[in-house]
Amino acid sequence: MAYENIDAELINELLGDGRASLRSLAEEIDVSVTTISNHLQELEEENVITGYTPTVDYDKLGYDITAVLQLKAEGGSLPDLAARLGAHDQMISVYEVTGDYDIVAIGKFHDTDHMNTLIKELLGDADIAESATSVVLNAAAENEQFDLNTD
Repeated sequence: MAYENIDAELINELLGDGRASLRSLAEEIDVSVTTISNHLQELEEENVITGYTPTVDYDKLGYDITAVLQLKAEGGSLPDLAARLGAHDQMISVYEVTGDYDIVAIGKFHDTDHMNTLIKELLGDADIAESATSVVLNAAAENEQFDLNTD
């Protein structure tokens, strides 16, 4: 294993099992436990790795509705509006984007009534000039991460 690929290999292994032990990571990458520990510490200090979280299947928890909200912000309210939207628990992603809309947000809801309540709350926000909501029929890919190239 070339030394310059250790970080990418380490990240790829952690993507497969975020709870892997240092020893098992060292065995998979074929380096010492100390090397793995040092690289992992550096990746954490540089905020390349910012946490270890489970992948949650929201459907199994009763969040059967996924909605994509597109919003146009009034004037200079974009950063504040995006932050407020991101503070809603059911919003799993909020993006400031280019194009016809300023914000794209993805939310998970228990049912259409739950979704409708939030949408009505948002439409009362003076910082939102226009909105469009789409309900996801089928998630072909969701919460996907990709392995880093080690070539």
